[in-house]
Amino acid sequence: MGSKQNIDLGISAEKAAAVFLKDKGYKILSTNYRTRLGEIDIVAKEKDTLVFVEVKARRSDRFGLPQEAVTARKQRQISKAALSFLKENNLLDKKARFDVVSLVCGDLQAGPELIKNAFELDGSFTL
Repeated sequence: MGSKQNIDLGISAEKAAAVFLKDKGYKILSTNYRTRLGEIDIVAKEKDTLVFVEVKARRSDRFGLPQEAVTARKQRQISKAALSFLKENNLLDKKARFDVVSLVCGDLQAGPELIKNAFELDGSFTL
């Protein structure tokens, strides 16, 4: 990211995503959860499932859709941070999944897009 404009876009996108998720019945447990292993934008609960949400926003889709920026490397970082969160809170026995909220901010017609089960936990590592 880096530039102030991009940081502002990220902050406003995360706020919009939290409101969007609440409207869909999610309970927001934490935002911007940080560990040395990575960061999770939103930790929420939907019914009996913990949901780790990555928020991706772009000003336009000129360089591809926002969700395409959730690369395999980024998924591994999110997975490690999620395992850390689960371990820290004694929740390793709970159901969990990874969702992505995608926003194209230049397109006012398209609201946020929710991609449930966007990727699986990479089983090749443990904490």
